This record gives sequence, structure tokens and C-alpha cells, in this order.
Amino acid sequence: MNRANLDRLITDALAIEAQDAKEAGALGYMARALVQATLPHSKPDSNEFERRNGAFTLVMLAPSKIGLPYGVIPRLMMAWMTTEAVRTKQRELVLGDSMTEFMSQLDMLPTGGRWGSITRLRDQSRRLFTTSVSCFFEGENAAGESGFRIADRHLLWWDPQSPNQKSLFNSTVMLSERFYEEVRTSPVPIDMRAMKALKKSPLALDIYFWLSYRLSDLRQARVIPWPALQMQFGASLSRGNQLGRAWTCTPPIGHEWCR
Repeated sequence: MNRANLDRLITDALAIEAQDAKEAGALGYMARALVQATLPHSKPDSNEFERRNGAFTLVMLAPSKIGLPYGVIPRLMMAWMTTEAVRTKQRELVLGDSMTEFMSQLDMLPTGGRWGSITRLRDQSRRLFTTSVSCFFEGENAAGESGFRIADRHLLWWDPQSPNQKSLFNSTVMLSERFYEEVRTSPVPIDMRAMKALKKSPLALDIYFWLSYRLSDLRQARVIPWPALQMQFGASLSRGNQLGRAWTCTPPIGHEWCR
């Protein structure tokens, strides 16, 4: 990490320390199912993806000609959609009347070209909105499954050549009823400032979302072994990673979290 990025993270951390998310107007939410088992970090080789977390398994399936969502952008979009669904209490979410307007809500700058943010946002939006999710729970004495599509319908009136141009109609996404109920009844509270500070790394976002989820109802210290962390965040998290071989999570008294 270069000096400029480190200075920015320190500044953001001090701002978060000084004022909590609700007071700062930065309280957001993330879908619980995609915190318990995360999205792919990099482009998958197939249109099916599986992640396990103990007795919980998440399976994602996408049309083969479109592919699965991956990386930072779908995580930012999921947080935005969950926050908007909680805030508006509506399944149909308005993405704005221009691409630039929506990108600003994700703290993204519009850039063109094959690998620019405009192209990547359009591609990842399509991947995310057409993905189906199945959640499996298998315990000693019980088992169950729940499935849903992320969205029933999406209409994107975005012109990549003119991202600032306002269209006659708003771009919208209609969350599926099952997914809407999931995010409405059990969202994970997050600080949007922290999410934006960590948005260069999908792994950093996953760790932050997961800590927010685990610490929200933690009552006593718990040791989380390395194999559990590997299943939670993916095989790319190797034993040599600087996170260590296990974490101890403690209830959030003052500013003590996981170490």
C-alpha cells in the first residue's frame, strides 16, 4: 500500500472513530446471505459458484452467456440495493436518470474504454441482476433450502457514450419478492464510509461485512480457526496471509473488535 492510500485510510478511520454511522448519515446495510457466504472475488471459470460457511452453503447460478458477478462492483451494488430497500421499503429501486448519477452513489468515477468503470458497471449490473441464489443449511438434525433471483426485472437506460446525459426514463431494478424479504427483515448494518474506504479490494469488503455481522450479536469471545476463515472468504486466502492462523473475536466494548 502506498503512502497516499495509507494516509487516506487513516483519515477515514479517524472520521469513523469520531462519529458513528447513524450520526454521520452513513448508516447502510448489506444482504445477510451474501455476508455469510461471499460472492466470487475474481471471474469464475463457469456460470455456477459455491461457497460454504459451516453448515451454510451458498450456490450462485447465472445464464451461461452472461456469467456470474464478481469483484468489487457487485458488492457495492448489493450494499446500495439493500440500503435503498430498507430505506424506501420498496421492491422497485430507482438507479437514477443518468449513469454518472448512479455511479456517484457507489463512489465511482466514470471512465471509458474496454476496462473503464462504465463498461465494468454495465457488465457487472447485468451479471448481478440475472443471477439466481440458493442457500442450503445442513445440520445434524435439520436441513433446509431457500432460493431466489436477485431481481425480477431491470431496465437500464444508460448510454455508455454519454454517461452524463439524462434519459427520458429512470433506470430501475425490481428486486425479487424473496430477495426483498431477505434484505428487509434481516439486513446487516454497515458504515458506508468504511465500505467506500475499502472498495479497492473485494476481500477487504468481505472481511468488513462479516465482522459487522458477527459482532452485532456477539456476547463472548470466540476463536475462529483458519479453515473456517478459508471457507468463508475463499481459497485465495492462504495460510501465509498476514491475517494469521486464527482470529479471536471479542464483543465490541469500546473499539475492540477482532484481532
